[in-house]
Parts: sequence; C-alpha cells; structure tokens
Amino acid sequence: MATHKSAEKRARQAVKRSARNGSNLGAVRTAERKLRDSIAAGEKTLIGKLFQEFTSKTDSAVSKGIIHYKTASRKIGRLATRVHQLTK
Repeated sequence: MATHKSAEKRARQAVKRSARNGSNLGAVRTAERKLRDSIAAGEKTLIGKLFQEFTSKTDSAVSKGIIHYKTASRKIGRLATRVHQLTK
C-alpha cells in the first residue's frame, strides 16, 4: 500500500483511470458484438450504422491509448470486408 502522499495520489488516479478505460473498452466490445450479430443475421439496413458506430468508438479508444492502433486497424479492416461483402 502507498505510504507517501504522492504515492497515495497516484493510487487514486490509477483507480479512476482504470474505471474510465474499462468503460471505454466495454463500449468498443459492445459495439463490435452488435455489429457481428447483425452481420450474422444479415440485417443490411442496420449494418452501416453499426459499422460507423464501431469505427468511431474504436478510433476514440485508440486516441485515448486504451487499445493499440494496429489492433484497431486490423479489427476495423476485417469487419469492413465483411460489411462490404453483405452490402454488395
């Protein structure tokens, strides 16, 4: 446990950041799950909107340092391929 004043403050900040990062990461995962479910169901009208939402949340997480930019690029690229195959 922290014994110095600065270490105690760092511990408090770490708790706040962890909660914030977990919330943002959860939002990205939820958006990805919704998109994958709609792709599996073949809901063409909903896919475009969900893909845009997923891309936005993923890019936001990258800018905040929650996920790596190459991970985000890979996920977006793979889902974009599947979305474009369905919307042809």
